[in-house]
Amino acid sequence: MDMLMIQLEKDSKIPLYEQLYEEIKKGIIEGTIAVHTKLPSKRKLSEFLSISQTTVELAYAQLIAEGYITSKSRVGFFVEAIEELAYVEKTLPHHAIKKTLTPQILIDFNPGKIDTSSFPFTTWRKYAKEAIDYHEKDLLLTGTPQGELGLREQIANYLYQSRGVLCSPEQIVIGSGTEQLLPMIMKLLGEENQYAIENPGYTQTHHIFSQYNQQVIPINVDEDGMQIQELEHSSANIAYVTPSHQFPTGAVLSASRRAQLLNWAAQDEQRFIIEDDYDSEFRYIGKPIASLQGMDHRDKVIYISTFSKSLMPSLRIAYFVLPEKLLSRYYNMFTYYTSTVPRFEQHILAQFMRDGYFSKHLNRMRKIYRKKLEKLTHALMPYAPTVTISGEQAGMHVVLTVKHEMNASTLSNIALQHGIRITPIKEYMLAPTIQNREDQFLLGFGGLEENDILNNIQKLMDCWNIQNTFR
Repeated sequence: MDMLMIQLEKDSKIPLYEQLYEEIKKGIIEGTIAVHTKLPSKRKLSEFLSISQTTVELAYAQLIAEGYITSKSRVGFFVEAIEELAYVEKTLPHHAIKKTLTPQILIDFNPGKIDTSSFPFTTWRKYAKEAIDYHEKDLLLTGTPQGELGLREQIANYLYQSRGVLCSPEQIVIGSGTEQLLPMIMKLLGEENQYAIENPGYTQTHHIFSQYNQQVIPINVDEDGMQIQELEHSSANIAYVTPSHQFPTGAVLSASRRAQLLNWAAQDEQRFIIEDDYDSEFRYIGKPIASLQGMDHRDKVIYISTFSKSLMPSLRIAYFVLPEKLLSRYYNMFTYYTSTVPRFEQHILAQFMRDGYFSKHLNRMRKIYRKKLEKLTHALMPYAPTVTISGEQAGMHVVLTVKHEMNASTLSNIALQHGIRITPIKEYMLAPTIQNREDQFLLGFGGLEENDILNNIQKLMDCWNIQNTFR
């Protein structure tokens, strides 16, 4: 090639060498500068474009570094075949992404929120500092697929003391969340299963089953939890339940239904129960409800829980407890897996539990959430009987029933326009039910500041034009 016809803008903020580099690269990519073409020498090109040789040298050096051209000693610079490059940058058409405008959320009644201001940062920081130390250098290596033995030992001890769960550390598998552990359980149980899930129920669980092409059968829920008689008349062989605090209704599976459910599972070798104990730590009325797993004598219950509500959602540590009869199957299928939870986080949590800080934290948070619940109940009293609550025995949310000329979906949209997020129960339903839930909401209070609860409820009621009968 005798010369390169390139226009350089000497008044531009872009350096001349960069302009030259971009123009040559563009020509190579688009094919206007053919493969194996010999480029002009640095001296000739600098004279032709009226720029310094240093500018040309910088541009050529960058092209060589990126593989667009090659330099042959005492011969010159030649264009490379770009199809041999691992990646060639091409200008793609720019499509503006339309952003959906949503109102700013000023008050959030999301049930997944926790009280972040009460987290024991100082204590957690102490254990984190100790973990990142030369004496714990083994934590840099890959751990066991089931999770750290020390953490599994602490979980087994905690479950026995607080939930009546009978298990050994060998039965516990740690993972980064329910969405990671549920697929493992599905593989353990086999492909041809039909899952009974609560209606209304946890939508994420339904999505996970659907993504793995599992057949799902909605079973209605009433004030005593899942209707076991309906389950018995279904073709389901796996029941997914939240018996201690049903999500989202807050119902507790009654003692008689617990016995029915365990008897149902015992009638067939292929039947199992997945017990999701997602927030059992926080119960405010009566004694803690015993786990189904602790009542099970036939190895039929797979217990699953998480530290999302008790500590923090971002910790991403969950676990399940397998019946002993499924252990050999687990070892055959998952020994090649690597734990999805970093060993440092597991180690920190194990030490935190070992030294009693986890129990102390739960006791403290139980008192804090009880006070918030009391404030919430008090704040809603002036709006009765238009507004009532249920499911307040445990957890960090209640069911809010609103007698209004508009349904819950419409009221939810009105609230959103006022910067308030509150979710209708209907959004957690998988199929229509006999029980009317068109006027019910899920109202989470865990993430609300205690001193803001009264004002938050007033704003919610005002935007719905519900009168305070105490005024």
